[in-house]
Amino acid sequence: MTITLGATEFKLIGTAHVSKESIEEVKNIINGEKPDMVCVELDEGRYNAITQGNQWEKLNLSQVFREGKGFLVIANLVLASFQRRLGSGLGVKPGEEMKVAVETAKENGIPHSLCDREVHTTLRRAWARCGLWSKAKLLASLMASAFTTEKLSEQEIEALKSGNELDGMMGELSNYLPSVKETLIDERDRYLASKIWTSSSSAEIGNTDGNTAGNKKIAAVIGAGHMKGIAAHLEKLSAGSQSADVSELNVIPPSSVFSKIAKFIIPAAIVALVAAGFLRAGTATGFSMVLKWVLWNGSLAAIGACLALAHPLAILVSFLGAPITSLNPFIGVGILSGLVQVTLLKPRVSDVQNIMEDANGLKGWYRNRITRALLVFFLSSLGSSIGTFVSIPAIAGLLAG
Repeated sequence: MTITLGATEFKLIGTAHVSKESIEEVKNIINGEKPDMVCVELDEGRYNAITQGNQWEKLNLSQVFREGKGFLVIANLVLASFQRRLGSGLGVKPGEEMKVAVETAKENGIPHSLCDREVHTTLRRAWARCGLWSKAKLLASLMASAFTTEKLSEQEIEALKSGNELDGMMGELSNYLPSVKETLIDERDRYLASKIWTSSSSAEIGNTDGNTAGNKKIAAVIGAGHMKGIAAHLEKLSAGSQSADVSELNVIPPSSVFSKIAKFIIPAAIVALVAAGFLRAGTATGFSMVLKWVLWNGSLAAIGACLALAHPLAILVSFLGAPITSLNPFIGVGILSGLVQVTLLKPRVSDVQNIMEDANGLKGWYRNRITRALLVFFLSSLGSSIGTFVSIPAIAGLLAG
């Protein structure tokens, strides 16, 4: 897609991220048209991951758990492994066309710009904007994609670049998870367009032979799903109806008032129920309520840890810690169980080297000590959450009786 806005011609090259044809198309357009700037849909972190090999060597899993970023790492790993699995049968690495775009630009002495938003910011914004139900649906989708064995043919990959296929996929995502679609697609359309526009302003005409009347030529290598949105935003930027400042899109939205209150309401409700049991129904009922709370919450957290094949001490920590951490809005049991797991079963060099391959299947998630620690974190947290909601009616029933 080519659009001319003022004295600048924008060549938007829509790609599928695991497509051989996309790689050749990108290379041929840059070599043939010699644009004055090449923009790519990458951020600094992803570009380094593609060009410098295994970035997982730098992962400090203990720090991840302490900072409460376990879910973020799981999401990042699942998405990366899913793309890798799609491209494995085609002999194409995810993002290879972006890497080729930068390499071809360098070969031709053409400046390049990394125009995408940092992936962790995108994931954190998507998570922050999800309600409880949307978060559950998002986690279910991520887990399903982590363990699916589906592979697409080369023809199906190429079909993803067509308008009809993409419109259908975007429509499904909008209906299923509208807030996630807005963050992953709509916001990034605007972000990418603004960075491409800013890059075009800084570009200097260096290859005028192929230009029309000396216009600047900007080649932007982007996922095909962003084509229409970026084109629309570029037109708004050209008309002056939209600002190129997208700094607010790098800000993580604060939790809603309800979410903040809910963190305290649930623990307060449980404490109030137990206190009422002691005061109104007697010591025996009060202790029975405490026992039910500990057994439901601790047992389900421990079962989650068992399902992750956690170290016995991590299972014990899950059982003992869940009833306490569920009453504390600032820490979850998964942080404790994950820290114990990664401390007692430290990741090996082979775990770092093989993490992407291991993340492609369920057996690999259990075999690799990094991914298994993440499973311990996730499943013990899930078990504790279920235990909290199950135990409330069980405790209230004792009080009513």
